[in-house]
Amino acid sequence: MNIQQQWPDELDALTVAPQHHKLLLENDFVRVIDATIPPGEMTAVHTHRFAASHIVISWSDFIRYDAKGKVLLDSRNIGKSIAPHTVLWSEPLGAHALKNVGAHNLHIISVEIKPKADE
Repeated sequence: MNIQQQWPDELDALTVAPQHHKLLLENDFVRVIDATIPPGEMTAVHTHRFAASHIVISWSDFIRYDAKGKVLLDSRNIGKSIAPHTVLWSEPLGAHALKNVGAHNLHIISVEIKPKADE
């Protein structure tokens, strides 16, 4: 399956959830996204097609749902709070929505790593 079939352009976070995702920089190597989800808000179903390093600006508990509404991750179950300036890694994320169930903004800067052109 190619990248377009697995992560269609119409589900890209910048396209479907622009109120929560802002493009800071894009070139042939990276795409840097500023994601902010205020308390109580939920994103539209979207994808992140590239693996990424995430820098936590501020943390809040959240629930990540798949496209059908099934809970994929509830951050309250990971057993710890993530401090500002923590750096996390994730592989590409398929279709999901995220709801901030905490009391603070969930604010993350994501540095998505684009594959080389021949990959």
